[in-house]
Amino acid sequence: MTGKDLRIVFMGTPEFAVASLKALIENGYNVVGVVTAPDRPSGRGQKLHQSDVKKYAVSCGLTVLQPEKLKDENFLNELKSLNHDIQIIVAFRMLPEVVWKMPPMGTFNLHGSLLPNYRGAAPLNWAIINGDHETGVTTFLLKQEIDTGNILFQEKVQIGPDETIGELHDALMEIGANLVIKTIKALAEGNVSPLSQEIMAFDLGRLHAPKIYKENCMIDWDKPGTSINNLIRGLSPYPAAWTNFQNPESETGVKIFKATFEQTSHQYKPGEIQSDNKKYLKIACANGFLHILDLQLAGKKRMGIEEFLRGFQHIINYKAI
Repeated sequence: MTGKDLRIVFMGTPEFAVASLKALIENGYNVVGVVTAPDRPSGRGQKLHQSDVKKYAVSCGLTVLQPEKLKDENFLNELKSLNHDIQIIVAFRMLPEVVWKMPPMGTFNLHGSLLPNYRGAAPLNWAIINGDHETGVTTFLLKQEIDTGNILFQEKVQIGPDETIGELHDALMEIGANLVIKTIKALAEGNVSPLSQEIMAFDLGRLHAPKIYKENCMIDWDKPGTSINNLIRGLSPYPAAWTNFQNPESETGVKIFKATFEQTSHQYKPGEIQSDNKKYLKIACANGFLHILDLQLAGKKRMGIEEFLRGFQHIINYKAI
């Protein structure tokens, strides 16, 4: 049997998942159905928005299922009627056992980390925030506990010193798509030996990668500059690290997308701002300065630092808090 003999159901929602679905279609695999999130209202007009996966699936004429609840009897009957052999999951929600056990060959998932490290919703973000120099993608067989199933294949990549989550996301999206193809081929041919995560070494501090919330994104200027810059990189461009620029009369929120760290001793308090009002803006932290290169004031567009300073002449009267 080859991978192209298998009837495949693909489950995913965001752009990251589209690359894997596209790789399956363009390589001639038999995707008999796609499961993705329901259309949701968004934007000022609250128009219904289709997921990236749905848009691509519809353009290919694929059968699309969009259940609100994965245990809904109608959805389960529709899914079963596809008579599929295997399910592939990329950036989708948790599946109930009745779903992931349905096909005879089971279900495998593509995850954006080197499991068992970084189980959870935001593995790429936390790898950069924690200052890691290496990450990757993993395919593994689903079991009940999240991201704990037996590993099929992994692909490692280096994280560049200035690389952002946006850049890493795009690189791993393509690497992950290739790993999905490798995995489906190997499973069809019986040419893989799943490896239990229980016997693998892991870093306890890097075991979990929980969802990112607004409070995770706030910059603490009392921290070392490398840690702050890693936070900025790990959240850029979305959801973005943030701080407040404050003077005695006003306060405004600021998202910071790019910075560089200058390690030096100084007498400034963390959060104090230094600028020539033309070309540079730097903010004091515990062991140096963060030179801000790309930022966005609340309600304004994203700007490079020189454009920002042309329209914000009194920045030295502010501090970052």
